[in-house]
Amino acid sequence: MAKDKYRSFLHDEPDNVQWRHGGPPTYDAVNKLFEEGRTKEWTEGSLEEIVQNAIKSWEMELSHKTRLQDFKTINPEKFKLFVNGREGLSGEDTLSLGSYNALLQSSLPEDLKPYKADEETFESSHEAFKSAFPRGFAWEVIKVYSGPPEIAFKFRHWGFFEGPFKGHAPTGKMAQFYGLGTVKVDDSLKVEEVEIYYDPAELLGGLLSGNHINHPIEEDGTKTSAPSQGCPFSK
Repeated sequence: MAKDKYRSFLHDEPDNVQWRHGGPPTYDAVNKLFEEGRTKEWTEGSLEEIVQNAIKSWEMELSHKTRLQDFKTINPEKFKLFVNGREGLSGEDTLSLGSYNALLQSSLPEDLKPYKADEETFESSHEAFKSAFPRGFAWEVIKVYSGPPEIAFKFRHWGFFEGPFKGHAPTGKMAQFYGLGTVKVDDSLKVEEVEIYYDPAELLGGLLSGNHINHPIEEDGTKTSAPSQGCPFSK
């Protein structure tokens, strides 16, 4: 397998690593999307490039490895993920939920949740976003504000809504959001804590803007208007 220049920990893995889909993933499609749409191009070896590589490598492990002991990017015993000020998730919690469910947990009333993370599995959440973004969901560092041991950064996450999402037809438009994050690392540069702050409406508003699929059909052959289920964050 060709070396992935954005995910250094994807290579030279031991034979006993347990992969979710039977083997290490390839990122050709999303790497192309990233290269075509990124807003910054960092010098090799710069702090920004290192942070970007590290976060992409962690996301790869979280999405494709099934055992925390196989992770190279984190300190499993101390790891915590904090999203928008909520209670921290341990490494095992995050691995069980998956990245999308961990990022999209919400304290909204059930009838107002545009995405119900507590009803999704790891597999169903990834399938939903893989369907919505067939070319991938790219991530880039916009700016790094401080170096280790506590790294603060701004990021951008984007993709083209070209497949269905939760009953909503694709619009073909870009869906994206910006956010801020901090990463605390130990002496060996393994991650102990990650804090992420972002507005879910930036993402979900775009994904819920598509027309409803399978509208009811009246006796005269016309389709009825489906009830509005727009993102409550943006109202």
